[in-house]
Amino acid sequence: MATDIVHYIDGERRKAKSGRSSPVFNPATGQQSGTVHLASLADVNEAVASSVKAAEVWAETTPLRRSRIIARFLRIAEDNIDALATIISAEHGKVFSDAKGEVQRGLEVVEFATGAPQLLKGEVSEDVGTKIDSYAVRQPLGVVAGITPFNFPAMVPMWMFPVALACGNAFILKPSERDPSASLMIADWLTEAGLPKGVFNVVQGDKEAVDALLRHPDIAAISFVGSTPIARYIYETAATTGKRCQALGGAKNHMIVMPDADIDQAVDGLMGAAYGSAGERCMAVSVAVPVGEETANALMEKLVPKVRALKIGPGTDPEAEMGPLVTKAHLDKVKGYIDAGVAEGAKLVVDGRDFRMQGYEDGYFVGGTLFDNVTPDMKIYKEEIFGPVLSVVRAKDYDSAAKMINEHEFGNGTAIFTRNGEAAREFAHRIKVGMVGINVPIPIPMAFHSFGGWKASLFGDHHMHGPEGIRFYTKLKTITTRWPTGMAEGAEFAIPNMK
Repeated sequence: MATDIVHYIDGERRKAKSGRSSPVFNPATGQQSGTVHLASLADVNEAVASSVKAAEVWAETTPLRRSRIIARFLRIAEDNIDALATIISAEHGKVFSDAKGEVQRGLEVVEFATGAPQLLKGEVSEDVGTKIDSYAVRQPLGVVAGITPFNFPAMVPMWMFPVALACGNAFILKPSERDPSASLMIADWLTEAGLPKGVFNVVQGDKEAVDALLRHPDIAAISFVGSTPIARYIYETAATTGKRCQALGGAKNHMIVMPDADIDQAVDGLMGAAYGSAGERCMAVSVAVPVGEETANALMEKLVPKVRALKIGPGTDPEAEMGPLVTKAHLDKVKGYIDAGVAEGAKLVVDGRDFRMQGYEDGYFVGGTLFDNVTPDMKIYKEEIFGPVLSVVRAKDYDSAAKMINEHEFGNGTAIFTRNGEAAREFAHRIKVGMVGINVPIPIPMAFHSFGGWKASLFGDHHMHGPEGIRFYTKLKTITTRWPTGMAEGAEFAIPNMK
């Protein structure tokens, strides 16, 4: 029986006022597993009204009390991590171990947010002028919203709401309608932890809900993770309505393999980074760049049999290394990219288009796919595929490889595998990408650093979580004080110079 997936507003689950809904599928079987309610403007208005009321009280709650509630949520989530991972695996399709890893990385941001009293400490300067002191504080924005993607239904929301709540804001989450159930479990746990009703609301929905959030005058900031075209739309729309915005877009992450690299280590890194979560990660490595023909040949010799041996299956299979894609439409899109690579002349070494799994014939499975001799003018190189498709682009030297990365429109993540410290430092210093790995294939920053790319991978001035997250979800106020100590000295008409 299909599950009814509703909104979470003012501390309780509520059906949509719109009457609209959308099916949710199990990607492994292709069968409908649920029906998600889609918000109308009325539903969004109801959530915002609840958040506005709650934000006034929450902003006046001390950072220490906020952090204690977040800490209780952390303990609840840690005790029930398997339950959340099971829901994610069933609706997204990723294998259980990957789903559990996603939740664990998200909880690291929750743990970071428990440090609210320390993170929100201001600055004080005594005697900036004669008997004049100055201090700066960070205060909450009010009501903020997060629009999150299907590929990380728990981790990406946890990049946003723990920091927003720690800073004293009320938060509205609009999760992907493809795998929405995780959002309700998170909302239930926050309420169980003691979060006042209305401080965290969930509106399920599609573009109608997104536009309503973007245009609502009582929402001060929008956080978004998704594709670049939508990120640009989110950012531009938010800017026209006077909202603060951080919109993380697409990626085309390269991994350079130098001649001195440990090839076995590089191959293992590529396998996990390219095919983990079926490539549905903004930090997935989708382009391998071996430097020199000898390096390329050695890499391919060890990479090809591993791609062919990938263990593919439903998320419930503990032996599976890769699950299905999230929807039938996305499966068709990824296969279309493989077709395009063949048509443009890339060498298809491992073809995953015909993969079939007994008992799961209607699932959205595609096998691991590997192209060689890809060139920068090809569609499969230029565009984000978001599937288990790895392109090998052979570079004659390091400069050619680095130039290729710097000239690409995306600048999310990148990596280099080498034993040469000089090459590694040069790469880290000069590459035009926001997150860099040295012998680390997926350089996702820890929670106490900040996540975000460059170029068309990020719209806005602030990266997510870490110190940048604190700055994004607060506004700076600077106060200058002088207390009367004697006779008035008369009015000053020039700009004060703090003599």
